[in-house]
Amino acid sequence: MSKHATTKDSSAKVHTDPLAGAHDAGVAFADAGLVPGEGGELHQSAAADGEVMTTNNGIAISDDFNSLKAGPRGGTMLEDFVLREKIFHFDHERIPERVVHARGLAAHGVFTLSDSLGDFTSAPVLSETGVEIPVFVRFSTVAGNRGSADLARDVRGFAVKFYTQQGNWDLVGNNIPVFFIQDAIKFPDLIHAVKEEPDRGFPQAASAHDTFWDFIACSPEAMNMVMWQMSDRTMPRSVRMMEGFGIHTFRLVDAAGKSTFVKWHWRPTLGSQSVVWDEAVKINGADADFHRRDLYNAIEAGDFPAWDLAVQLFTEEDAAGFDFDHLDSSKLIPEEVVPLRVIGRMVLNRNPTNVFSETEQVAFCTQNVVPGIDFSNDPLLQGRNFSYLDTQLKRLGSPNFTQLPINAPKCPFANMQRDGHMQTSLQPERVTYTPSLLAPKGPREVPTGTQAFREQIDAPKVRARSATFNDHYSQARQFFDSQTGPEQDHIVAALIFELSKVEADVVRAAMLGHLVNILPELGERVAAGLGHDEPIVAIPQAMPTRTDLPKSPALSILANAKATFEGRKIGVLVTDGADAKLITAIVDAATAAKAKVEIVAPRVGGATLSDGTKLAAKHQLAGGPSVLFDAVALAVSDDGVTALLGEAAAVAWVHTAFSHLKVIGHSAEAQPLLDMAGVMPDAGIVAMIAGDAKGFVATASKGRIWSRDENVRTVF
Repeated sequence: MSKHATTKDSSAKVHTDPLAGAHDAGVAFADAGLVPGEGGELHQSAAADGEVMTTNNGIAISDDFNSLKAGPRGGTMLEDFVLREKIFHFDHERIPERVVHARGLAAHGVFTLSDSLGDFTSAPVLSETGVEIPVFVRFSTVAGNRGSADLARDVRGFAVKFYTQQGNWDLVGNNIPVFFIQDAIKFPDLIHAVKEEPDRGFPQAASAHDTFWDFIACSPEAMNMVMWQMSDRTMPRSVRMMEGFGIHTFRLVDAAGKSTFVKWHWRPTLGSQSVVWDEAVKINGADADFHRRDLYNAIEAGDFPAWDLAVQLFTEEDAAGFDFDHLDSSKLIPEEVVPLRVIGRMVLNRNPTNVFSETEQVAFCTQNVVPGIDFSNDPLLQGRNFSYLDTQLKRLGSPNFTQLPINAPKCPFANMQRDGHMQTSLQPERVTYTPSLLAPKGPREVPTGTQAFREQIDAPKVRARSATFNDHYSQARQFFDSQTGPEQDHIVAALIFELSKVEADVVRAAMLGHLVNILPELGERVAAGLGHDEPIVAIPQAMPTRTDLPKSPALSILANAKATFEGRKIGVLVTDGADAKLITAIVDAATAAKAKVEIVAPRVGGATLSDGTKLAAKHQLAGGPSVLFDAVALAVSDDGVTALLGEAAAVAWVHTAFSHLKVIGHSAEAQPLLDMAGVMPDAGIVAMIAGDAKGFVATASKGRIWSRDENVRTVF
């Protein structure tokens, strides 16, 4: 029986009148002094009886939402002491752990260019094909501390350090191509909001609380990112099955000084895959190190994960034709507008020798680019260029952090910078300055060194947001529309869960007002799941939501899922007396599919099979729950299954796999356990007849049984 909950007769109707409704976010916004700026951002002025925001030196701040720029779309000005003080203080709030991206895992590898971009850039790393460039890659969650669990619903950091012969290039991105904010000046506010609330010290590594959603409700620019955050993208099955993005627009510059804009994409060769929410929660309890264990074990086994590097290239003229501003980090360029061009492959082939020395001490900085790569005027990127260096100085305690082996270039390097805390270079030179007659052969500038693109700038200094940044809902709608049915259901369920943890009615009401701006049906479905019976008041928009944007299939994980089981794992529950030939068949079929098999048994010592051999177990039943596997199989005897019927862990093992929509292969003897676990027949319940496991593995290669979902949970 379907458990779909209809919303057609829901009393949660949408009203555009900002004065209507009992939970009126519009009135609350006005009462709170929230006024839209030129880019649609919501400024909040000091109340008549409230406090005036100042710098730490007592200077009143006129705009806490925009950095000082050379024109609304121009570069950020170094003289912006308000931005620098705010970011500087934020960078130094935590020691020695990273303020964000504290929970990390990493590996060494190589990048090899296969398609030269020599027509666009002078950078050899992007123009000389066939050369293996050493890399170090660090994946991370964002919000949690170093001791948090791997499967938090969170954005993942995806940072790559290329050790090129022209110096280190750091491509510091995430597994999502957009971000919550448009200007770096709001980054401290975002992280303060999502971190544990300071008066109570919780929740840890979670966004399901009042302060986060309060900030989001007052930040229309975040709505596109919210759709991504609530999607399956923030619960990857493995970092080996996770995309990466450079987020910002960068420039490629050729030898003649001509510029071409570029966006970076990493595509995993294993395909993208996520877990479901209840599965993520249970994995965190069963193995908080699930992702780091998965990456470490894969590399140790020689199953080296790989990603293709692809680019989107476009000109100033191309950008002028976009219906969004490419300098806005809350937007992406659909692949249907600018197709991806695959230019190379990265393979991770070596685990860190020491996690502290490498994974923890590695320092990524967005400012680290090689000649031929340059920055755009994206205000979030401009602020990151300041923030990352400052953060590393605080976290690692010295400007000499680049001398640590994991951070040091693998090409010759020299300059006149001297001394400082933790200086490890002997530096015997007498002359430590330029110019000099005493030592004219010391380090000197060269014409081929890094040069900024000669951009023409004729604009007033302003603290303002460009009006071209003010469409906050159209791409959010496009993303939601581009998802498959199950993926849309997951976004709705995630929003219901997150907002159900918010105690303030006005915040929930405001978020519903944003959601109906994205898509009325979306707001209504979430309202139904929350039991919100009041009229939904749409938040006033700086620009109306476009309803004519075409779907972008590339935005969906499931629509692009690979029919492969490579790199995945099968858990096989085995009892004494199980058919030895069936076990062999499962292993053989999994091996042919380049998958792994792990044995689970009532005792970790294993099970004695039908032929008298003893099969060792990887997991004891209670310590190897089915959430750890992509598909499961039951290879049991009649006596064995009888014993399992009295084991709650065995019943839960099967029931959980079924409720997580996994493919279950089983011997005939397992039927009583399937019945007790509430398993109903469908395409994912595969009988392994006469010791044949090929059909089971072939079915598992197709992924989860999404049609089962409505039979195991309520879908609003």
